[in-house]
Amino acid sequence: MVISKMFNIESDEMNFFKKLRQNLIRQGEIKKYFTYAVGEVLLVVIGISLAFQVDNWNEDRINRKIEVQYYENIREQIMDDQELIQSQMGFNKGFMKEFRYAYDMIDSNDNSKLDTLGIIIRNMTQYSDFDRQGNIYETMVNSGEIKILRNHGIVNGIRELEEYYIYVNRMESIHYDAMINHVVTTINPVLKFSTGELMKPEAVFTYEFQNLFSMLIQIMIEKDEVYQKILNQIENLKTLIDEEIGN
Repeated sequence: MVISKMFNIESDEMNFFKKLRQNLIRQGEIKKYFTYAVGEVLLVVIGISLAFQVDNWNEDRINRKIEVQYYENIREQIMDDQELIQSQMGFNKGFMKEFRYAYDMIDSNDNSKLDTLGIIIRNMTQYSDFDRQGNIYETMVNSGEIKILRNHGIVNGIRELEEYYIYVNRMESIHYDAMINHVVTTINPVLKFSTGELMKPEAVFTYEFQNLFSMLIQIMIEKDEVYQKILNQIENLKTLIDEEIGN
């Protein structure tokens, strides 16, 4: 578009330059003619070069606008993830605190608070579940959008964040399997689920039952660590994106 405009010269100007060349030739000013011809060629080359530069500038401006939009979309998405992770992290910490309390009760053979212990044992079936579906980095690679993002720090940060997502989803699956295969089968004979009443308290104050709490606590500690890594990574990404958009 810009190039075509550069060559849209008025007809009277064309006639002027044509007459000037013809006059120089008729007057025998060959040297001046060649000098003029070279100058004219240079002007044309400069015009074409400027036209390409303007076209490239427009294209860069459009691409930059698209790039910034991608950064803004990514920032919005990871902020949603951040809110959900904080919620699940708090959920996980709350039950982990309960399970440690119950572990200590069993360890000290403290049967003075059986009602509280029964409620905590019922809560052993609860677990945090971020369950992140989708992959920002993989989606951008498959769609070709990754080529638009020129900030390699942000791109690498997204890839690392996705690795943490995979890690925490794996830990949540481990937690779920432990709950289904070990917790439910163990507490079902000793607990009335509807009320949280312990029907066989003597079966709870054993090292086997205590080991069950210990297993869940270890899983939840690792989940908590991964949640924190995700939150740290999101904060780092938000900083990089804000700096990039600001630039």
